[in-house]
Parts: sequence; structure tokens; C-alpha cells
Amino acid sequence: MLPYNTIHEAASLLGRNLTYAETLWFNYSARKSDFFLYSHNSIFLILIFSTLPLPLVVVLEVLRSLGLDKHKIQPKVRLSVSEMFACYKDVMITFFFVVGPFQLLSYPSIQVIGIRTGLPLPSGWEIALQLLVYFVVEDYTHYWMHRFLHTKWGYEKIHKVHHEFTAPIVFAAPYAHWAEILILGFPSFLGPAIVPGHMITLWLWMVLRQIEAIDTHSGYDFPWSPTKYIPFYGGSEYHDYHHYVGRQSQSNFASVFTYCDFIYRTDKGFHCQKKILKMLKDESNQTKNGGCSSSQGLKSS
Repeated sequence: MLPYNTIHEAASLLGRNLTYAETLWFNYSARKSDFFLYSHNSIFLILIFSTLPLPLVVVLEVLRSLGLDKHKIQPKVRLSVSEMFACYKDVMITFFFVVGPFQLLSYPSIQVIGIRTGLPLPSGWEIALQLLVYFVVEDYTHYWMHRFLHTKWGYEKIHKVHHEFTAPIVFAAPYAHWAEILILGFPSFLGPAIVPGHMITLWLWMVLRQIEAIDTHSGYDFPWSPTKYIPFYGGSEYHDYHHYVGRQSQSNFASVFTYCDFIYRTDKGFHCQKKILKMLKDESNQTKNGGCSSSQGLKSS
């Protein structure tokens, strides 16, 4: 709740007029408790995973229209509508009975680390830099926790639920054992704990992180995706390989960026597979164009 009764009082204390964004924030949040504002995160998560994947599922998986099948990473794997709905239902149950309560119970930690709700609002640059820190911190911490989940005990007891989808779909991003939700939820809070920001920044962070998770689990690799221009961004093709290999995977543990896999050399399997697929594709194109494959060339010689 803001410590101002009127916009005029807020302007007097700030020593300037409120910006348009600050006026909107004042009108919305002035009489709402900080706990109520923090609880928006749970609402945003449910809305994002209930609405954002729907057009992708309908267009890409159900109607299979617009000629986008060629961008599906594992084209031979198709799930039925009932299987996709079952995945969505399980995710919503997890949200309502695990994620939502956990977020609400974590509110005292938000107070302790100093997430603020007052004025002035952070600048665009401040928000952007804090979000970058949150992504990097989450990525590094997630990497090591993900590797732990691929130990024999971690995989058998917890992580194998998430790997039930060897070819990911958008609804499968948060499909996991409840313990995994809590374990991998910790890195998401670590960045804001290290560099506390405004509640709006926290909202943006949670929303962007979930949108990224949906993207990497889409099962489609679109060449025009704007994420192609983000340095070290893993994306759907990168994470799809991790699901494809499954239990035996000791590669591509990255959450968002690929720098940890590069540093600790856990991306070799992925790059090796890409080289092999490229070689097979080149040979196939050469054969179609009337040439001979490398193996044929050896036999003729």
C-alpha cells in the first residue's frame, strides 16, 4: 500500500509531477496491500499457461495449418487432443495446489529482501538491467539443480515425470513432479533476492521467464523467431534435444542461455548430433540432385 493519500501528496513528496505510468500505478495500487500485489504473480502464471499456448496448440498441433509442420523438430511424434488436455489439466492442478500456495507462503521473504511497491517507478534501463541479472542468476543456478535432477536418484524419484514428454509441447513446460516445481522455483527467486527491485519488475520477470519456458518447450524451431538474435539463447531446438535423449541425457541442461553448457562441456552431444544430421541432409540433397553419397563414392572407387 502506498504511503500517500492523494496524487498531489505523492507529487509533493517526489518534488515533481508524476509520470503517466506513475499515475496509473498510483490509481491502481494506492489502496491495495503489498500482499495482494504480490499475489498477482500466481494470477499471471495461470493466465499465461491457460491462454498463451492455446493458439499454438490449435494451429500447430490440432489443425496443423499454415504449412508450419516443416518446422516441427520431431515431426513423427504427435499427441492426441485428449493427451494434450490431460497434460494441461495436470499442470493446472499443480498450479492451484503447489505453485499458488508456495508463492503466497513465500510473501514474507519478499518483504525481507525489500521488493518495493512505492514511487518513483524504476526507469526502463533499471528494469532491463535487473531482468538481465535475474536471467543470468537463474540460468546458472538452474543449470546445477537440473544436473542434480539427472543423477540416478534425482531422475528416478523426481525428474522422470517431466521427461514423460520426449517430444515437448507448450503445455509441458511446467509439467513436472511437485518437488521439481519447488526445487527449480528457487533459482527464480534468487535473482530478485540478490538485486531487489520494484514489484513491477518482479511481475515482468515471472511473466518473461514463463513465456521463455513455453517457447523452449514448443517443439517447433521457427527461423524467423526474434529469439534467434539473442546471444547464447538456447531455444526450442536446444532443449528439445535434451528431452529427445531423455534419461540418458547429460547434455543441454541450460535453462535459457547456453554459456554453462559451453563452459562445463555439456553440449557436446547436441553439437555432435547437429553435425551428423547436417551431413546426412547434405548427402540426401546430393543424391536427389543426381550425385552420389560419400559411401557410394567409396564403393565405386
